[in-house]
Amino acid sequence: MGRRAPALPHGELPIKAPISGLIVKVLVEPGDTVEDGQPLVILEAMKMENEIRSLRSGVVKSVTIAAGKRVEQNEVLVVLE
Repeated sequence: MGRRAPALPHGELPIKAPISGLIVKVLVEPGDTVEDGQPLVILEAMKMENEIRSLRSGVVKSVTIAAGKRVEQNEVLVVLE
């Protein structure tokens, strides 16, 4: 089962894995400015690569995963502020 994310301060947005899988590539790092819809992470599930995209414009506060890591559904991947 995925790790439960700690409560985040108001205004921060966790980007979560929509499905379980393997992180293939992390496209951002803390401090990066991102736009709404920008790809953040490539997640492989069922032999298909899925782009996990930003849900809004903002700045990457933290990246909680790395390439090669297995993640569970709803696990936090990136936090935006």
